[in-house]
Amino acid sequence: MPAKRDPYSSYGQKLISLFAALLFSRQRHSLIELSRMLSCSKQTVMRLVENIKMSYGVDIEESIENMRKYYRLKRRVGVDPTLNLTESEISVLQMCRAFTEHLLGHQLFEDAAQALLKSQAHLPENQRVDSRHFASFIPGTIDYTPHHQSIRLLIRAMEEKKICKILYKSIMTKRAKTFYIKPLKIFSHKDTIYLHVRMARYPGKPYKEPDFDPLLAIHRIKNLEITERAFVFPKDYDFENVFNQNFGVIKEEAFKVEVEFTEYAAKYVAERIWSPDQKMIEKKDGTVRLKFSASSEPELIAWVLSFGDEAKVIKPIWLIKEVRKIISSMQEIY
Repeated sequence: MPAKRDPYSSYGQKLISLFAALLFSRQRHSLIELSRMLSCSKQTVMRLVENIKMSYGVDIEESIENMRKYYRLKRRVGVDPTLNLTESEISVLQMCRAFTEHLLGHQLFEDAAQALLKSQAHLPENQRVDSRHFASFIPGTIDYTPHHQSIRLLIRAMEEKKICKILYKSIMTKRAKTFYIKPLKIFSHKDTIYLHVRMARYPGKPYKEPDFDPLLAIHRIKNLEITERAFVFPKDYDFENVFNQNFGVIKEEAFKVEVEFTEYAAKYVAERIWSPDQKMIEKKDGTVRLKFSASSEPELIAWVLSFGDEAKVIKPIWLIKEVRKIISSMQEIY
């Protein structure tokens, strides 16, 4: 029998977590999303849903769209949950706030901070959670304070499903260009906030389908306006399938990689997940060989070189040749 995905969480804890997720959210949740959230199989999620419905008489709506099953708690009109956060929940939120505040800036977190203070006020004095327990190490981060308005507008545009007109300057161009976009998802990667979009038709011009859906760095958006043009959220869009399938935020054609690590690098790499399909071989001498898939050659090479002489590309041959070229160029510089 395979090991449980989360052996430290009991069936009862998963049941409570699922019920809370459905109770406090007005949105529907896919079976895959709930499976990831609870760290269990889809079969277990379906069993939990049936237990909630049968044992507590809760009306949970089920629907299927694009071959995916979704769940949502059916609410009674005028009835909303008024439970306060627990000490443990507040401590986790305080931690999340401290770990991410440097990314967005203090101002954007004021609403969240007020919500935490309101909930914490209901706890006994000896159970209050001090935010000073948590912090972040922030060298090399981007100051997103000047971009708060763009972020708020993008959130509104996504909620209202409105096309946006943006002035965007990529890192390698001299001048900013105007685009019309359908904002789909805001996400963070290595302390940078990205916007994944699909292109919209430029007024007065014929539409040309791009080769790929653009990935925009929010701090490079120079101006943003929400237009009156609406869009339909694409039914085939799946963020997890696009981004969380292999190494690299840049999504080009995926390729298989083998890299061997020694000393500190071996221990560091062995602690982490670099790609969902990774296979790790740990040898008796402490060497670690990592087999995985990647979609971005520049990111992969930079990552390998960051380990110095404690990382060596084994496969593919063409990647070894590219690394050699870069190392030769570096020798000439130094």
